[in-house]
Amino acid sequence: MEEGHASSTRLVCDNRLIQKYIGEAKDMEKRVGQCQVLPALSCPAVLPLVDFSLQQWKSKSNETKRREILCDMALLVGAVVGAQGQVTEACGARQLSQLYQHANSFLLLLQTFSWEAGPWEPGCSPRSMEQTHITGIFLTYRQLVQGKLRFFFHDLAKDLCKQGQAGGTDPRCRAR
Repeated sequence: MEEGHASSTRLVCDNRLIQKYIGEAKDMEKRVGQCQVLPALSCPAVLPLVDFSLQQWKSKSNETKRREILCDMALLVGAVVGAQGQVTEACGARQLSQLYQHANSFLLLLQTFSWEAGPWEPGCSPRSMEQTHITGIFLTYRQLVQGKLRFFFHDLAKDLCKQGQAGGTDPRCRAR
């Protein structure tokens, strides 16, 4: 996600971007699984539980969804930082560094979407679990991007993109 940070409107309105980030999350998860030696974490990572009921999700406001994802992503970023301090093996350390860049980019981006005045403050306590396997951190990230984040962007697109604010939603613009 580091190259050419997509504008928030483009990210929401161009479904190919979220699909790209889901693909990258799957690739990172696969690559970390291919690392030769991945010792268990001596201090377990505290990860958000990112499962959700689609019916309950649809009943929430966009601001509530945003705050929930922010809390999950902040906890995940913290878990990555904690794991980075424990993993010395090159392959695992490289994958954790990449995961940190991706997750932190989403964390910063989500802070720019706001329907309420004032800065975001991480005063939240998402449901969580402890994990000693590094691969669990990558799994949680993929599930978060593929689940809540994708549905959040889909919901935002209904409002943001219908007026053609995406700068290219008009089919004639894409033909150029």
